[in-house]
Amino acid sequence: MKVNCVWEHNGNDSIIYANNYIGAFARGASKEEAMLKMPEEIRRFQLWRGEKPLDNYEIDIVQEKESGLQVRDADSDVLFATEKDPLSAEEYQHLKTLAMKSAEDFYSLYNSFPDKHKSALPYRKTFYGSVPRTAEEMYQHTKNVNEYYFSEIGVDANNEGTIVSCRARGFESLESIPGFLSLETVTGSYDEQWSVRKVLRRFIWHDRIHAKAMYRMGVLTFGANAIPDLFRFVR
Repeated sequence: MKVNCVWEHNGNDSIIYANNYIGAFARGASKEEAMLKMPEEIRRFQLWRGEKPLDNYEIDIVQEKESGLQVRDADSDVLFATEKDPLSAEEYQHLKTLAMKSAEDFYSLYNSFPDKHKSALPYRKTFYGSVPRTAEEMYQHTKNVNEYYFSEIGVDANNEGTIVSCRARGFESLESIPGFLSLETVTGSYDEQWSVRKVLRRFIWHDRIHAKAMYRMGVLTFGANAIPDLFRFVR
């Protein structure tokens, strides 16, 4: 199966995103390294969606974005060419369902930790400050993009409550806007372009980044058998 992908890079550092598996991604020190990782990423993504993975995937780069951001730390501002298109009601419901499932699974993973304030990870800083180390820090960071993402497309939202409840309220607020499926692409903070499609993708993608990190941290800190395998796609 052909997987259409978007390649974002800063020098050699690369992120490749699947265009037909929204939220799936692979990172690498080069485009080639990221491309090699993508078939396994798609396989795990399909398992998470409850689908049977295929035997073969053909990775095809259909869009390239050269970035000045710290791509190695998963900083991103790419807008897919396809994300400028309006959504059908069916597409929106499908992507919203995935975004809510992602939030629910992330919350379940977080709640499975025996100690949410313990971590064996070393301290590390990136462009945005200290990297979240504990389950609590990772959860709060992931939850608290809710207001930011929604506000970039003019939707009134906040970060109150759980990652599930604040995201659900954000979608309710979005759906109250007349013609929300056809909202135009807008330029938001830091001159970054945003659309409804991009917000949906960014939620799933951002959850996925930090779910992987949380799962790995949990295994390192508490042992392989201590953290339930709630996210098959982060192993």
